[in-house]
Amino acid sequence: MTSPIHPSPRLLRRAPMLALALLVGVLAGCTSDPDPGEVVLVSHDSFQISDELVAEFEDETGLTLTVRPGGDAVEALNQAILTVDNPQGDVFFGVDDATLSRALDADLFEPHEAEGLDRVPAELRLDDEHRVTPIDHGPVCVNYDAEWFESEGLEVPTSLDDLTDPAYEGLFVTQNPASSTPGLKFLTATIAEYGEDGWLDYWAALRDNGVEVTDGWTDAYYSWFSGPSSEGDRPLVNSYGTSPPFEVPDEDPLPEQGPTGTIESTCTRQIEFAGVLANAENPDGGGELIDFLLSDEFQAEIPLSMFVFPAVDTVELPELFDRYATSPSDPYQLDPELIEAEREEWIREWTDVVLR
Repeated sequence: MTSPIHPSPRLLRRAPMLALALLVGVLAGCTSDPDPGEVVLVSHDSFQISDELVAEFEDETGLTLTVRPGGDAVEALNQAILTVDNPQGDVFFGVDDATLSRALDADLFEPHEAEGLDRVPAELRLDDEHRVTPIDHGPVCVNYDAEWFESEGLEVPTSLDDLTDPAYEGLFVTQNPASSTPGLKFLTATIAEYGEDGWLDYWAALRDNGVEVTDGWTDAYYSWFSGPSSEGDRPLVNSYGTSPPFEVPDEDPLPEQGPTGTIESTCTRQIEFAGVLANAENPDGGGELIDFLLSDEFQAEIPLSMFVFPAVDTVELPELFDRYATSPSDPYQLDPELIEAEREEWIREWTDVVLR
């Protein structure tokens, strides 16, 4: 081993706090009085909606919208499953295709066929029973800091194989697949590329080449990546093919090349869904909210608020996305049922190789 990995101690430090937060949340759900005029959206921390759209939804429906963030995507989903009999809201946003089977097996949602669903491409609609509705999608890809590579005179890597090359030792940061959906997506990309017989050897090589592992996307991107909006010193990070538009400076005219880019050969696709929670206090209001999340108004806001692609593909994309986002033509994909069947074993094996 030429450089030690640094399994993030932050997850261990946060574990008691997360348990306490979960307990407080459960108790709050038991004692709060439901408001029939309110609809509550439970989500991960990356969900964004403008004040203007909140006002538009409330004017159209007469409902008051409350957004209740629940941490990283895996944290939020775990909390939703643990409180399935007494949910902390009416709608959950943020379950993705890699964790969808787990949510459905837990009977987390009740069916609602959303208005406008026929405008969503068939490949994004993974539940024929309409328990979940696709809201957005984005390719999970390795991003690079173009200015760093140019200043160092080093070629940008072009493949997963390159990340194990000694030339890129200590330059890459990714997320723990047990606690991060982008981390889980990157894990599935390596399994798709190297197969059941080769992916652990790949990760052993990645470990020996100094990969850094964090518990979530925020840590990886903002604390370890060297891009313009980050504070780290690693020029390679597992993020999204839609992250580079975020880094483009506000200039007129726009630059020919953004300060960061995407290695397209590393991409895998992620779809995010929303659903009306089973046992919700206001399921009708939850259905109205799902419909609104598929409206042109909300879908058009997604690219520059959450920096992913809208699920409705007829929505016009902003110029920043047209010029700087990556929409891979042939991303890695694994069958969601295979992921569901093998996920826990893959994570256990990954942990043995990478973190121990």
